[in-house]
Amino acid sequence: MSVETIPDLFIFGCIFLLGWLAHVISSRAHIPRVTILLSIGVVAGPAVLDLVPPSFTQHFSTVTHLALAMIGFLLGESFAGRDIMTERRQIFFISLGASLIPATAVFSIVFLVTSDLTLSLVLAGIATATDPAATVDVIREFNARGPVSRILKGVVAVDDAWGIIIFSLLLVAATATSSTSTNITDILHGIWDVLGALLLGVVIGLPMSAIIGRHKPGEPTIIEAMGFVFICGGSALYFDVSYLLACMMLGATVAHKGKHIKRPFHDIETASDPFLIIFFILSGMSLDLSAIDVLGAIGVLYVLARCIGKILGAQVFAHFAQSSPQVTKYLGWCLLPQAGVAIGMALLVGERLPDIGESVLTIAVTTTVFFELLGPLVTRWSLYQAGEISK
Repeated sequence: MSVETIPDLFIFGCIFLLGWLAHVISSRAHIPRVTILLSIGVVAGPAVLDLVPPSFTQHFSTVTHLALAMIGFLLGESFAGRDIMTERRQIFFISLGASLIPATAVFSIVFLVTSDLTLSLVLAGIATATDPAATVDVIREFNARGPVSRILKGVVAVDDAWGIIIFSLLLVAATATSSTSTNITDILHGIWDVLGALLLGVVIGLPMSAIIGRHKPGEPTIIEAMGFVFICGGSALYFDVSYLLACMMLGATVAHKGKHIKRPFHDIETASDPFLIIFFILSGMSLDLSAIDVLGAIGVLYVLARCIGKILGAQVFAHFAQSSPQVTKYLGWCLLPQAGVAIGMALLVGERLPDIGESVLTIAVTTTVFFELLGPLVTRWSLYQAGEISK
């Protein structure tokens, strides 16, 4: 049997068993499951053993949308849940600092080295993006409990919102520096991407809050919950707005309005695990390790500047928000994972600025490999140091 003739169903079965194996290894070796799943994907993918037919990776886009739609919904509950109302100020300031400072740091260092204003602007915008799926998975896997993990879930819920806004503005500025006229369409698209997603989440969230859980009071069934979440994500894709933000707003609306539901997100959290296993392994398969060979000084500087910016930005703004010493010291270290959103931003740069598109995409892909493999390990270490993961 050749690789090309292996049925997709057989591959999915192997992926689930590998996911179970990753969980076992993680519990014994205290390595985040995300890192193990990504590593499995890299080894099984075209970069190393090439055990999976290329046609199988066509599922990656759909699986990504499904997994991140559920993650966004769960993050919406974390941001608007009934247990963190007093921490909104901290979440707002920390997420803002963790987006602004990395963008400023990357822009300053890249421009100082290259004197390329356009490249510096777009890389600064991409540096704001994080990977909420990896962060949430580490929190859930190790059952982290405490102020750092609690506020962290709220921060990653709105971090990409700030990232999209900042990236949109910087892309407009970069387009203006490379042409004689500024495209007003870029500005309007950035505004629509954020506001349209938030509006869509509310529009679908209101009927969901009224309908869900009525058949069995107090507990929504998994069918109706996933139906609303996937409709919201699909509608966001149709209207060309951020499906992550739309589903986050959907979760926030249900958490705020669905007072009759005692555990509104339990079913989605349980159902998301198989999708996340497929998502992380396929992410590893899609990582292009050959691009690391061309990672030069700019890529290294980008990594250093983004790390410093994320950590320092969260610490400084947590201090302004009068956060606890644990939150101020450790939360920024948990914001290093970076994945699909960053690559999506790089692809958009390629469409708008083809002259630098290939360079930007190469930097985004190579640094994603680094941040996705190392980021969850740093997140686990930080939560352990904060005393929120038991030995």
